[in-house]
Amino acid sequence: MKDVRKKAREFMTGYCKVCPICNGKACAGEVPGMGGLGTGSSFMNNVSALANVRFNMRLIHGAEIPDTQTTLLGRKLSMPVLAAPIGGVSFNMGGKITEQEYCDAVLGGCVDKGVIGCCGDGVPPFIHESGFATLKALNGAGIPFIKPWEDKELFEKLDRAVATGAGIVGMDIDAAGLVTLRLQGRPVGPKPLEKLKDIINHVPAKFVLKGVMTPDDAKRAVDAGAAGIVVSNHGGRVLDHTPGTAEALPAVAAAVKGQVAILVDGGVRTGGDVLKMLALGADAVMIGRPFCTAALGGLKDGVGKYLDQVRSELTQAMILTGCASVADAGRDILFPTS
Repeated sequence: MKDVRKKAREFMTGYCKVCPICNGKACAGEVPGMGGLGTGSSFMNNVSALANVRFNMRLIHGAEIPDTQTTLLGRKLSMPVLAAPIGGVSFNMGGKITEQEYCDAVLGGCVDKGVIGCCGDGVPPFIHESGFATLKALNGAGIPFIKPWEDKELFEKLDRAVATGAGIVGMDIDAAGLVTLRLQGRPVGPKPLEKLKDIINHVPAKFVLKGVMTPDDAKRAVDAGAAGIVVSNHGGRVLDHTPGTAEALPAVAAAVKGQVAILVDGGVRTGGDVLKMLALGADAVMIGRPFCTAALGGLKDGVGKYLDQVRSELTQAMILTGCASVADAGRDILFPTS
């Protein structure tokens, strides 16, 4: 990973500094680019919220060889990790590899390691076209996410997403205020409950709604028929001064746990971070920016190396907290904050 990160730093010069600690401080306001919007506080809050969660270390137990496997939305995973949907290699990451190479690296690397890769959407069209092409080549083994466009474009893209063979399709409703789209004059926006029901009913696949940060929105997503939600503030790239997702997750989980698959992203860097999010109520965890670094620095091989690292870290954290399986990751493995 040291070599992968070194090459990524060279390739992403001017777009991402590939900092030793990816916390949003050095790239605040750099959108487009890999930073957070405005002051960067939402990005930074994602990282600091997770850093403030601490483990209870326990070693008198029999969890010597923990099982990291899980099932999510009917898919068996080697560990509860997904690559978040990210696009725009040319204007966010420096363009030293193509959008197609990026999608092939992330989605293909995830398939090789038994987890799920997601692909993004945006402007220009080659962003979603590259993702769709990779998904078709992988027989739909990934999740395409479509932005909350107005009806004509939205439904056309949802139909094309399903045509890739994907059994799970998502919409990142948190992209409604994305600066890069606003600058290009593209109509995206929030969706009222009845419209969201129409969207979900239109899709003959399991539907995941990304961008849920409150219990009331989580309940509305369930009412609309979503099979899964992602607690996400879009990596801190759409609204300044939001809480970190690790702060928002427990209340969302308390409201809808068991009714819908709960995913979360934001500030996740290590396997230990994954375990923290599971303990806070998530069923699985999405990781974003580290996959950009891995893909830019090493293509599919770099993605595989990063996933190997995450799994090793997750296994170690499970051993040291007494988790024989990921299902054992409850609040008791966390040190109480009050």
